[in-house]
Amino acid sequence: MRVRYGESDQMGVAYYANYLAWFEIGRVELMRELGISYAETEKQGFFLPVSEASTRYMTPAHFDDLLEVKCWVGEVRTRAMRFEYELLRGEQLIAKGHTVHVCTGRDARPVTFPDWMRSAFKRALAAET
Repeated sequence: MRVRYGESDQMGVAYYANYLAWFEIGRVELMRELGISYAETEKQGFFLPVSEASTRYMTPAHFDDLLEVKCWVGEVRTRAMRFEYELLRGEQLIAKGHTVHVCTGRDARPVTFPDWMRSAFKRALAAET
């Protein structure tokens, strides 16, 4: 993806909160690759709100930079999981981070991951190790 003009300040430096949005792009694509659609998951009554987010900025992204986001499953528990991220400009690591997501029902209370979702995340986790 390319850093858009509206994602940067007057000096051409990307606004720090955009990094989380870029991480989300990687997360949604990873889930799609795992056969998990956010839309279908929510239709079935399961939601994955973020309960924790962290970003470590190594060097700034700038307007018109071409970026790549890498995302993988870092941990899977009964009701929560962790995604890991790296944001690169070419070979240069510009940021890394993670998000933790809790599986909830429509009432926003934590529930156990459905078997099909948990097993997909576990397969992805095993593929990384």
